[in-house]
Amino acid sequence: MRKTVLAVLAGFLLLAAAPAAHAELKTFLIDKDHTTVGFSVRHMFTNQTGLFRTFEGAITMDPKTGVIGSGKTVIETASVDTRHEKRDGHLKSPDFFNVEQYPAMTFVITQSRLNGDSMEVRGELTLLGVTKPVTMTAKYLGVGKDPWGNTRAGLSATGRINRKDFGMDFNKVLDSGGMLVGDLVDINLEVELIQQN
Repeated sequence: MRKTVLAVLAGFLLLAAAPAAHAELKTFLIDKDHTTVGFSVRHMFTNQTGLFRTFEGAITMDPKTGVIGSGKTVIETASVDTRHEKRDGHLKSPDFFNVEQYPAMTFVITQSRLNGDSMEVRGELTLLGVTKPVTMTAKYLGVGKDPWGNTRAGLSATGRINRKDFGMDFNKVLDSGGMLVGDLVDINLEVELIQQN
């Protein structure tokens, strides 16, 4: 199953990157064992953090500059982990990720451009059946060979979404007049990639 998903992702990227072949784009797969897909959101007065443990993804990228040509990542919503079993169960319910009806969310990169020492990455996030544009700020961390001869590269990226834009609007009013859960969700990615060609 995993090989099938990766093959589909690689095929998608080859097609998407064809017009930009002159940019020396290479296909990189996300190394999920060395990648963190994290998020944080306010709960009452503090920020609570979590991550997703199961995902697959690939990008086309110029390893010399770090500029991304295209990319797609599929995340299993049921893999959400906030280190609290009861809270994770609530997050998987129809109040939040509704994992039975929407078992995956996807992020498709449509374009990127350098902006000083960082990179603006634009794409479309599909969550709860709703697709919205999302812009991430990424930092290219470099490329090199590991001890086994594989070419690896690294990226850090941050972004922010409003969960209500995707129909995730569960909340409770506090006695103080505030809300139990914040609307804004910060996304934090630490990504290690393995070159495929």
